Amino acid sequence: MAYQMTFKRYELKYLMDSQQKANILQSMKEYMKLDKYGRTTIRNVYFDTDTYRLIRRSLEGPAYKEKLRVRSYCPANEDTPVFVELKKKYQNVVYKRRLVCPEAEVIKYFGSGKPLPDHSQIGNEIRYFWKYYETLHPTVFLSYEREAYYSLDGSDFRVTFDENILYREENLSLESAVYGTPILEKGQTLMEIKTSGGIPLWMSEALTRNHLYKTSFSKYGTAYRQIQETEKIRGGIQYA
Repeated sequence: MAYQMTFKRYELKYLMDSQQKANILQSMKEYMKLDKYGRTTIRNVYFDTDTYRLIRRSLEGPAYKEKLRVRSYCPANEDTPVFVELKKKYQNVVYKRRLVCPEAEVIKYFGSGKPLPDHSQIGNEIRYFWKYYETLHPTVFLSYEREAYYSLDGSDFRVTFDENILYREENLSLESAVYGTPILEKGQTLMEIKTSGGIPLWMSEALTRNHLYKTSFSKYGTAYRQIQETEKIRGGIQYA
């Protein structure tokens, strides 16, 4: 039985080294706390068309873009609740539509090339998305280790730190082990600020002190670029 959730917020991304991360964590001490899950490993399977239509369009930087993925927060088995996420971005605002259902159900339907038989509002949106893009199938497995912090003032202001971001094109299962090709440089961290409002003054000051500036960074987009670069190199070797 699936249930649904929706999010609407800004997501701001910053690439940093280990010293900058330590400085930001020090600034956060008075205002934020690590959530109850601590450091977790997140597994994702991204879906795209035969021509990688979704990610190619996303990398063009349009005002509107969208993607579909399935996510788990632990090694999955057939009974594990996993998250089917339709993520849309319009003029810098992120809209996430999420269904939660057993992994076996997701594998059964997506594995056969069919959308989930869920007729909720979000389920219908995913069905339309699946029908519109026609050739959707799993393309990339992407994992990373995350630390997530929430605000002590009760607001929806959140900060996450992602490290050891890996991708691969084979063994696209949420039940599989974590391994793959890294997309960050050694010692690098991707910080994301998630909020439906503004950035608190204390965080703005911490970002300025540490010379951290918002960047455009897509995990799936970066993986796709590396895949294309690898294909070019292989093609060059074969041609030679």
